Amino acid sequence: MPESPYTVSAVMTHTVVAVGSEAPFKEIVELLDQWKVSALPVLAGEGRVVGVVSEADLLPKEEFRDTDEGELAARAKAGGVTAGELMSTPAVTVHADASLAEAARIMARRHVKRLPVVDGVGLLQGVVSRGDLLKVFLRSDEEIAEEIRHSVLNRLPVTTTLTVSVAEGVVTLGGSMPDRTLIPVVARAVRAVEGVVDIQLDLTHR
Repeated sequence: MPESPYTVSAVMTHTVVAVGSEAPFKEIVELLDQWKVSALPVLAGEGRVVGVVSEADLLPKEEFRDTDEGELAARAKAGGVTAGELMSTPAVTVHADASLAEAARIMARRHVKRLPVVDGVGLLQGVVSRGDLLKVFLRSDEEIAEEIRHSVLNRLPVTTTLTVSVAEGVVTLGGSMPDRTLIPVVARAVRAVEGVVDIQLDLTHR
């Protein structure tokens, strides 16, 4: 895997199941069950993402089965029989070159578990899930430490003598720094390395 910062393209799932806007209700349910996913991108034309149909979009069909009451929007979904009638639109998407932090923020703000990944013109490239974003924490401690030495410590003034050790993703920086103002800068740079769980500073100033 590449050095930090990772982009969505590095962790996304490239093989994606999707449906057209005319896909019938039962086919959508069958695909969700078959692929063990909670939502499907809805495509138009050459593969442009126009919406997403999720389990939440399908549930009103059961929720309002025995009643005529409910909010108008929910009743409308309950009457839908195709992906185009059921989908949420516009689709919440992310670009393949977006950072993992950006993708995580979109998921949190929009309360979604998966994002269709699109290119510059909106064509489907893949799907990224919460689980995909967590893949960076599978990096070995040695790999994380080596990246910190290469991309952070090697760029500090030569008068700085720092050591780095990593255990279970927690980084410990030791040694001394001639300029106290560099400490928060270094800490921020270390936290930006993908896979870092936490950072502990054991630094002295001379």
